[in-house]
Amino acid sequence: MSKKGKVFIVGAGPGDPGLITLRGIQCLEQADVVVYDYLANEEFLGRVGKDARLIYVGKKGGDHTLPQGEINRILVDEALRGHTVARLKGGDPFIFGRGGEEAEALREAGISFEVIPGVTSAIAVPAFAGIPLTHRGYTSTVAFVTGHEDPTKGKSDIDWATLSGIGTLVFLMGVKNLANIARNLIEGGKKPETPAALVRWGTTPDQETLTGTLVDIAAKAKKQGFLPPSILVVGDVVSLRPKLGWFETKPLFGKGIVITRPEEQAGEFARLLSAEGARVILFPTIRIVPPESWELLDRALDNLGSYHWIVFTSANGVKHFFRRLRETGRDVRDLKGIRICTIGPATASAVEGMGIRVDIVPGEYISEGVVRAFREVDLKGKRVLLPRAGEARDVIPEGLSRRGASVDVVTVYRTVRSESKKESLQALLDAGKVDVIAFTSPSTVIKFRKIMGGAALPETVRIACIGPVTEAAAKKEGFPVDIFQEDFTIPGMVKSLIEYFSSK
Repeated sequence: MSKKGKVFIVGAGPGDPGLITLRGIQCLEQADVVVYDYLANEEFLGRVGKDARLIYVGKKGGDHTLPQGEINRILVDEALRGHTVARLKGGDPFIFGRGGEEAEALREAGISFEVIPGVTSAIAVPAFAGIPLTHRGYTSTVAFVTGHEDPTKGKSDIDWATLSGIGTLVFLMGVKNLANIARNLIEGGKKPETPAALVRWGTTPDQETLTGTLVDIAAKAKKQGFLPPSILVVGDVVSLRPKLGWFETKPLFGKGIVITRPEEQAGEFARLLSAEGARVILFPTIRIVPPESWELLDRALDNLGSYHWIVFTSANGVKHFFRRLRETGRDVRDLKGIRICTIGPATASAVEGMGIRVDIVPGEYISEGVVRAFREVDLKGKRVLLPRAGEARDVIPEGLSRRGASVDVVTVYRTVRSESKKESLQALLDAGKVDVIAFTSPSTVIKFRKIMGGAALPETVRIACIGPVTEAAAKKEGFPVDIFQEDFTIPGMVKSLIEYFSSK
């Protein structure tokens, strides 16, 4: 008989991908099968092993892709096949998450399981809305209540009179039953003027908050079309929101910003944007691939000792140059005596990460800046190696050659069109979810145009560019550039985005 597997019932947290626990991530990384639902942020699926199977089971409000009994059966069957299963659930599995029912089914089937607690939306969402559930000056009692009880029970099990005496009430999944909740609380003794708040898509850049009182919150929600998933908070602590709100006041809160650079290089940009409240949309327009031939680079590596300078114009160039250096049986010791110039601080950081000191970083992070940085350097009779992308401007080799250098240009990588599809971004554009498209190189602009075709962007969408060369490429493709910065770096672009929207 085959060995049984194990099931990890993992709380994914309330939506913000930073709020899952380390243990939860570890379970995802080791899982053979991941069973996930509607409220679990799909960003977590990027932490799953490449060979793991993903099973979506829905559970959106009352519209379930699979009934709970079928979900229980899937967990049991997969574990009986010897698989390690991660059951990824929004919030905390044991707070109105039906994790207890799943655990019971596993125990009855003799399946080993662990429960990995999650940050429940019951506490996280009010916190992100600036509402402390307890406060010494307001209340020391709080209760968590399901917003919709099992409809087959016939009558409510909730003691509304007792509940109405508690300082702060948090109702999960209560939008559809909002009018009944408010009426029952008032009839139970809660004052009609008690402050109330609805928070939708809490902890995410789509967070919306609606405030009112117990007597009018239902009418306000109906008028505004407030939909699930939402949390209702009732209590005097709601009045602290104007003073304690912090998340929705972030400078880029709710702004949909499209990152067009390769996904594996989007990490820093995405983190910086997310930290400022932006909705990050990954839409890589290029892929980085090796050159068609390594012949020219290998020839240069065979003669490394003859070069006086190496000029790197991108972190990609650094990465692929040193990778090939190692693949050919060499290492950084072979660069002894060679001086290094990089186009900017990010590229310099990549070189220094190899344990090599950089001699020149120009004040202007563009090709023209590199040429100007050599004005005080004697290049007559000197040999310069320029490892770069397959398609690039000739400003550097021509400029250094005029100063007497012999420049060898070698291709260490190429940029090609990514596999991103127009339809995925067009749907967001049509829904008004895109505020900015950010270009970080001319190739991202050119490939973006090829993917999206000639269709005009909505007038509300702004274009952001790093550096004058990227700006020129955008204008050549017919994009008006709205956001441009003096500091041609990713942090500089984020700063410019903040300044742009803060001035509006």
